[in-house]
Amino acid sequence: MTAIKLMLKKVSQEQLFMGSVLLVNGGNYLYNLLLGRLLGPAAFSEAALLVTLLLVLSFMGMTFQLATAKFAVIFSGREWDVFKNISYRQASIVGLVIGVLILVFSKQLQSLFNTDSHWMFVIFGLGIPIYFFMSVNRGAYQGRQEFAKLSITYQTEMWSRLLLTMILLFLLDIEPGTLVALGIFLSFLFGLFPSDSTSISFKESRKLSPDNAKRVSQFIWLTACYEFTQIIINNSDVLLVKHYFEPMEAGLYASLALIGRVVYFVAWMFVMLLLPVVVQKQKDGEPTAPILFKYVSYIGLLSAGIVVVCYFFPELIITLMFGDSYIAMSSLLWQYALATSLFAISNIFAYYFLSLDHYVPVILSGVLGLSQILLVVLYHESLDRVVHMQLIAMSVLLLVQLLYFAHKELGRNGTPEKAREE
Repeated sequence: MTAIKLMLKKVSQEQLFMGSVLLVNGGNYLYNLLLGRLLGPAAFSEAALLVTLLLVLSFMGMTFQLATAKFAVIFSGREWDVFKNISYRQASIVGLVIGVLILVFSKQLQSLFNTDSHWMFVIFGLGIPIYFFMSVNRGAYQGRQEFAKLSITYQTEMWSRLLLTMILLFLLDIEPGTLVALGIFLSFLFGLFPSDSTSISFKESRKLSPDNAKRVSQFIWLTACYEFTQIIINNSDVLLVKHYFEPMEAGLYASLALIGRVVYFVAWMFVMLLLPVVVQKQKDGEPTAPILFKYVSYIGLLSAGIVVVCYFFPELIITLMFGDSYIAMSSLLWQYALATSLFAISNIFAYYFLSLDHYVPVILSGVLGLSQILLVVLYHESLDRVVHMQLIAMSVLLLVQLLYFAHKELGRNGTPEKAREE
């Protein structure tokens, strides 16, 4: 027992968080794998749709989380208290509006995505305000670099979703999509623990100083625009396939997407660590580019390894994870993993510049995200063609991000801090 305590003392909060993220990703994969095996390709397509909507929601909530994280580093005292209360209130209002819209249009969503019931959307919509509130809570921990508490919020959300969903599927004879939605809703409640909400006041009457209010507003809009591009790039393919293809094919593609996105989910761990460190170094007047290089190298090596494994052992991977019913996707596995790897690396560059208040990468990602949708809409004769269109879009996205970085670093003979946009 003493040896374990000594070992834990030597583990930094950053290392603890990295280990926690890997565990959360593993749990989320187990969750999806169990759903895929229990439900079969056709029914899994509906569960995968909800998981995709959950990813969309996470990107939307990330606007508030990253803003809270950034200004938790910059603000202190009164300004931090005011900003925190305003953030909780605004996040709750936005979540409530989005949730109501999903409730109102639940039957239209059922028709759009060819699902068996609209209740899955109703239940999912009810949880959205809770998720946005939770995002601000996580942002406070992230900005203060309290990674132990941040890790716990992700653990409670993941484990509750995994366990409760499995229990519901075995105990209740209800349409699977509705049960999965209920499990997601309940996991949001568990994700509120631990909560940094003791001093929250939704009736906050104080305001930020004009300069700080302007700075916060600019960052939130910039982040919101970028997160919107993330939604487009990371989820549009699954949604479009669910719309254009039959349930069986959509379920097969969902399994491919889940396996291929492992790089992106792990890369997200480095994004969470990157932002507060870059903001702090910028605040202290220290170089920030070395932090970028470190995380890009991590993701590059990880991506290369995963793509190589997917290339040489596709059938083994798919059989072990989903079973023989999904084996038809084996030839596309390494290609999808490559597309996701390109996106994950370009994403590190984008969030690096976002933390420095640069807006050009947001525009670049938006243009390429829309081009990905356009390519899939125009060329979706087969699932192969859908994957190839993404490879094209993500290759161009990484190329333009690299060119932009080279322009900022070399073209003006200075660091990004010295060559910032007005």
